[in-house]
Amino acid sequence: MEQDKYPAFWPLVYLSTAASAALIIWIIIKLPPAKHNSKDSFAQEHSLTEKPGRENSETKKAVSSQANNPAETNTPPKTPTTPPLAIRQRTSIEDVLKTARTWGPAYTSSYDKMAPDFTLLDINGKQHKLSDYRGKNVLIVFWATWCRPCLREIPHLIELRNTISEDKLAILAISNESPALVKRAAADLKINYTVLCSGTRILPAPFNNIYSIPCSFFIRPDGKIKFATEGLIQLEATKALIQAD
Repeated sequence: MEQDKYPAFWPLVYLSTAASAALIIWIIIKLPPAKHNSKDSFAQEHSLTEKPGRENSETKKAVSSQANNPAETNTPPKTPTTPPLAIRQRTSIEDVLKTARTWGPAYTSSYDKMAPDFTLLDINGKQHKLSDYRGKNVLIVFWATWCRPCLREIPHLIELRNTISEDKLAILAISNESPALVKRAAADLKINYTVLCSGTRILPAPFNNIYSIPCSFFIRPDGKIKFATEGLIQLEATKALIQAD
């Protein structure tokens, strides 16, 4: 057979193959392992990291600015804040209306018209005439002791009285209930503003057509009706409407 003529051939082939395999394995072992970081690779692919040897220009500007102005170092940025409606300058009624949630405008046909005069007694028997308050802002509030929104509004009116002095604002709260009942409620609720009783007396329009309470009329110092509302109105909105143009 042909294989018998070359008895040493196959052992050499086996040895050569084994040597080559051993050399390849040795080379693989000696080579340093490739570094791979999936997070870094993702960041580089999406340009989330900076290239080696380059410095972020914004960082340079920040460092340079701090070096030139040491007092600005570690100073937190100022966050702009929106002042409350009550202290903003030149607030308009439209601006205040945007904040309305539990109240809305009412008796719009009476705006910019002279408020009709009337005379009522307070819970202590003292006489009050609307025209006597000319020269100051007047807030007229129609309410009742059985009205839950009216009772919830009272703390806001008490705080309003504590905030704005009587020489700048008159607060007249009108109820058609009996003076004894209203007086007792005013004492229990610690009301600190003027409470009037209309009883069965018919007031001039638009004050004679109050169909929803609480209801408030904002009277300018010149005696004209500036605005009117229906519903529970909060302290800040009340202040803003008093000060609004």
